[in-house]
Order: sequence, then structure tokens, then C-alpha cells
Amino acid sequence: MAALNKVLLIGNLGADPEVKTLPSGDKVATIRMATTETYKNKNGEKVEDTEWHRVEFWGGLAGIVEQYVKKGDSIYVEGRIRTEKYTDSQNVERYSTKIRASQMQMLGRSPKTEENIAAVEDDHLPF
Repeated sequence: MAALNKVLLIGNLGADPEVKTLPSGDKVATIRMATTETYKNKNGEKVEDTEWHRVEFWGGLAGIVEQYVKKGDSIYVEGRIRTEKYTDSQNVERYSTKIRASQMQMLGRSPKTEENIAAVEDDHLPF
């Protein structure tokens, strides 16, 4: 049976990348990325539906993200979904889903991005 785990996203960064250097010297960069779908509901009103994604970049790609990508930038990401299980501080098992990026392309900054990002504070994000 064939299987495919592939994600393609175009969206905007909600914060500057968080970069960690591992004991091995490798880098891992994590971003929060918003994708927004706009449509008209049954009453003809414009509706925006925003989904937030956590994306990880490893190795050389992490270095590029660290150096060139910042809050508000629009990027294209290609990768795969990974779900990890962990135990929180109350000893409850939880799951975290993220995208492990294999490719990234910087698309530039949209004029509306600053306005959208400013309206969402970090403490309102679901992760």
C-alpha cells in the first residue's frame, strides 16, 4: 500500500524564528506560520479563517531561516507532518503536531501582513 506524507504551505511568520544549536553543532530553527483562507459565507459576508502551524528547519536550512527570515515575512514551505507525544507538567500525555520542512522559499512581505500579525499576540497562539 502506497503512502504519502507531504505538506505545502504559503503563509506569514507570526514571530521571528527561534533557533537552537544542538551539542552536535547542528541548528534547529522553529517558526510559527499563519495560513489564511478567505471566503464568503452563505450570507455573502467575507470570512477569514487563519490556521497556525509550527514548522521546524534543520541543518543548513535552519541557518538560512535564522539569517534571512523574520516576523511578517511570507514564505513557501514544503515538508512532512510529524506528531510527537509528551507528558506535561501535570503528568498529562499530550501531542504536538509540527511540519518538518525540507524546502523553503522566501516570497517577500505583503502590505497587509504587518496589520494581521500585530493583531495576534503570542499568548493567544494555540501552542
